Amino acid sequence: MKIITPSSAELTLGRAATPIAFIRAIVLGYRARGMDPARALQQAQIPPQALDDPQARVTAAQMEVMSGIAMQELDDEALGWFSRRLPWGSYGMLCRASLTSPTLEVALKRWCRHHRLLTDDLTLEFSQQRNMATIRIAEARDFGDMREFCLVSILRYLLGYVSWLIDSRIALSETSLPFAAPPHADAYPYLFPGPLRFDADAASFAFDARYLSLPLRRDERALQTMLQRALPLTVLQYRRDRLLVHSVSQILNTSPGFAHTAEDVAAQLNLSVRTLHRQLKEEGISLQRLKNEARRERAIKLLLQTRKPVKQVAAAVGFDSEKSFSRAFREWTGVPPGQFREGASGV
Repeated sequence: MKIITPSSAELTLGRAATPIAFIRAIVLGYRARGMDPARALQQAQIPPQALDDPQARVTAAQMEVMSGIAMQELDDEALGWFSRRLPWGSYGMLCRASLTSPTLEVALKRWCRHHRLLTDDLTLEFSQQRNMATIRIAEARDFGDMREFCLVSILRYLLGYVSWLIDSRIALSETSLPFAAPPHADAYPYLFPGPLRFDADAASFAFDARYLSLPLRRDERALQTMLQRALPLTVLQYRRDRLLVHSVSQILNTSPGFAHTAEDVAAQLNLSVRTLHRQLKEEGISLQRLKNEARRERAIKLLLQTRKPVKQVAAAVGFDSEKSFSRAFREWTGVPPGQFREGASGV
């Protein structure tokens, strides 16, 4: 597979926020294999003396180049963390194994289960309690000086990948890390937005379980493109949050005949009306369109699954008259409700 990397001019552009500690961890992987990291450092434009400066930072592009070259030179996508190498394409295999999942929940369960095929040095555990979903890492060996980089990378890559799968930000309720806050702890909010807890029992992150029912929005072609530059997933922050559209749709579908106002919907989501409209606009959709979709789906269900007269169907989905309902239904489907029902029954 051809790997697309940032150009030399792009390497030092942007904010240098990645701690040099993560670069040092990659260098440890080289040294553990008796190899020289000089070429990777040179290509990433990272001066060797920066490795000894605990305050030094590199850009995301420099990190991407350093990691990409190291993975190929070491023939190890785990960069030396595990007791055996993960050959090039290992994590791509995990991506493909979860890509056809119907929902985020199934994708996460597949990822955690299939990760055990790669290594026994740690396991990824998925759990759901009440309204919270959690991904937890159970360590089975001492990772030494590579521990921080290993745990952070695994959690952040999985978070980036599943966010990419549903094309949405996933708001974290908490991220827990089983080590003391490092000198570069100020970099962590960029990797894991939301509450952070150090000195925890295990590495984990938790989020609202409602995300689990969201459908995946990517296909094989999109995956091929993403894998050419997979590392940016570890720093990419999505602006949109598709859970909002999902939540609004659930409210509307619960009672499609009710005249939901923006104030009513916003109150149920603990948002201001202004924020509701703004976030829906960012998703390229409006509250009225979601209302129409809920009415349409309910109307189609009633027409196909019951013998209710069209007038009663119209009232059930919130229309004052059969005439206005028929006009709207024709706009939705291209045919009036009576003809739609007859056509379906004749199939």
